Amino acid sequence: MDLAHDLGKTEARSRIAGNIGSLEDHIPGGAVDVVERWEGDSLYLDIGAMGQTVAARLDVEETKVHIKVELPGLLGMFAGPIQAMLQSRGDDLLLEDRRKD
Repeated sequence: MDLAHDLGKTEARSRIAGNIGSLEDHIPGGAVDVVERWEGDSLYLDIGAMGQTVAARLDVEETKVHIKVELPGLLGMFAGPIQAMLQSRGDDLLLEDRRKD
C-alpha cells in the first residue's frame, strides 16, 4: 500500500526515522521487539510480538511511502484490518513530526 505525502523524500525519511521508536506503543500485547535496518531510502523492519515475527519494508519516495508487510501463517487473516489501520492512521504513525527541537 502507499501513503501519500507532500514532504519530499528527505523530510519523510527523517520523520519516519524519528518516529520508529514509538511503533512499539501501537502494537497490542506488549513485549514487542522491533529490529530496524535502513538501506538507502528503504527501511526494513522485523517486528516480533506474541510469538510471531512480521517483516515489513517501507520505501520512501518523493511523494509517497510504499509499505509492504509480510504476515506469517494465521496472521494473514488480519491483512484487511492491518491495511485499514495503516490507511487511516499511517500518517500519524509514520509521518507526523514528533521530533523534539
